Amino acid sequence: MDSGDEPEGSEGQRKKKRYHRHTPHQIQELEAVFKECPHPDEKQRMQLSRDLALEPRQIKFWFQNRRTQMKAQHERADNCALRSENDKIRCENIAIREALKKVICPTCGGPPLGEDSYFDEQKLRMENARLKEELDRVSSVASKYLGRPITQLPPVQPIPISSLDLSVGSYGAPPPGLGPSLDLDLLPGSSSSSVMPFPFPTAVSELEKPIMAEVATSAMEELIRLVQTDEPLWMKSAGDGSDLLNLDTYDRIFPRPGQPYKSPDIRIEASRDSSLVIMNAVTLVDMFMDPVKWMELFPTIVSKARTVEVLATGVAGTRSGSLILMYEELQVLSPVVSTREFFFLRYCQQIEQGLWVIGDVSVDLSRESQFSSSSRSRKLPSGCLIQEVPDGYSKVTWVEHMEIEEKAPTHRLYRDLVNSGVAFGAQRWLATLQRMCERFARVMVTGASPRDIGGVIPSPEGKRSMVKLAQRMVNNFCTSISASNGHRWTTLSGLNDVGVRVTVHKSTDPGQPNGVVLSAATSIWLPVSCQRVFSFFKDERTRSQWDVLSNGNSVQEVAHIATGSHPGNSISLLRVSFFFLIAHKGLISPLHLVP
Repeated sequence: MDSGDEPEGSEGQRKKKRYHRHTPHQIQELEAVFKECPHPDEKQRMQLSRDLALEPRQIKFWFQNRRTQMKAQHERADNCALRSENDKIRCENIAIREALKKVICPTCGGPPLGEDSYFDEQKLRMENARLKEELDRVSSVASKYLGRPITQLPPVQPIPISSLDLSVGSYGAPPPGLGPSLDLDLLPGSSSSSVMPFPFPTAVSELEKPIMAEVATSAMEELIRLVQTDEPLWMKSAGDGSDLLNLDTYDRIFPRPGQPYKSPDIRIEASRDSSLVIMNAVTLVDMFMDPVKWMELFPTIVSKARTVEVLATGVAGTRSGSLILMYEELQVLSPVVSTREFFFLRYCQQIEQGLWVIGDVSVDLSRESQFSSSSRSRKLPSGCLIQEVPDGYSKVTWVEHMEIEEKAPTHRLYRDLVNSGVAFGAQRWLATLQRMCERFARVMVTGASPRDIGGVIPSPEGKRSMVKLAQRMVNNFCTSISASNGHRWTTLSGLNDVGVRVTVHKSTDPGQPNGVVLSAATSIWLPVSCQRVFSFFKDERTRSQWDVLSNGNSVQEVAHIATGSHPGNSISLLRVSFFFLIAHKGLISPLHLVP
């Protein structure tokens, strides 16, 4: 063997194979494959090895080297482009600095501020970090309220008719002159400025306000369609002819994110009703947007109401365009029926002259709530359309739409009433509104009604005081027998499964004597019509049969103030032996109340 030859498999042979130079044909084939697939897998490398007579390791190393070369080329190109852009920006900055040196303050005529304040790099970095955090927060808020990320939101123009003053703070009073006042001295706190402060810290940030405005606007658009559309969205009930929502049609028209995954325990309550009420539209709107007046209008339904925050005030001294975040608690007059609590947006808009819309929709503020309720409820777009008609009347079309998820079943005595939607439905709201508006209208009449009797109340002031006292009676009665939060009812032994329930609370209301109040309540079922029971209780001639205060003595009505067209709606001053009783009687459909 020649001394210059090296044995096969020696170190020299391995180095030659390692530094083997590829032929042009091999490089051309490898380049073609690289353009199609820069990262070939094991099977592709084996195929190339057979086709090009190269080892698989050579194929692998060639592709690694080629990818490194391409990356370096791209980085050099990017660096050149960035360097060019940086030079361009530097030239622009120099030009701006030179221009700023020549600027003169238009106020004092002096030189400008130091240029460092304009080019503080650290300040800009901090500002960018803060803006990024705000963007992340907005995205999460948008996903929570709207079901889609912020990048998909259109430009927010929620209320085109009125400008949203989103800088308004909490509990601010609306501008003066927002609609006429009833001026009856019936409502404790006749203006919004007297609204009791909300018990929780304000939970609305500046970032959430525009999103809430968009939510309220979308809810109002849906409400208007619910009001104006009949079949197939609404169907007539075979029983009483009331409007029932077709849920299948509703889901097709108004799809919602996550709707197919609703809990099977969720129940939908939806109702619509329309009626004439004896009150002009502007006054109605003013009372609906004031939580104190809202409670006074519906004492048998609304047990609590507060303004959480005013998000937008009305335009041009009206309620049009106003948006508020509210809390309310709704009740049925029995301790065995759970209350319903809502944090919701209330948005008011005047569509045209004499036509108003007030829309409600729930928002999730559970992180701020300290209540514990046995029923989780959510308002879907609800509200009313108020159209002014001649002679001081208004036509009100009411839509009530809720999602109810109850933790505990309703008591059997009230199960049909609640599950059918009657207890919190549009019919009950409108019946109560009609009765209260009729009462206000009759009290404002200066002359005596043919049905008003007795000389005990000779003056209009005395009549107004009697009505005010009766209103407090109704409020106290409703408060004392409901399952409102703060009431801890104790069940005593009784003849039925409801029993007698008692609760004790301290009286701290203004104008009321301080002390401890004991309330007792029970619910029974009678096999007679509600009208017959109501007639029995309102008749003073039968009062001695059930009222222990009369002690079997005869009862005489010495004064009577009619508060409605129905004969049962009245305030009576009764004389029993040597003391007087005041009875406020009224029909509250579908529930009846005789305190």
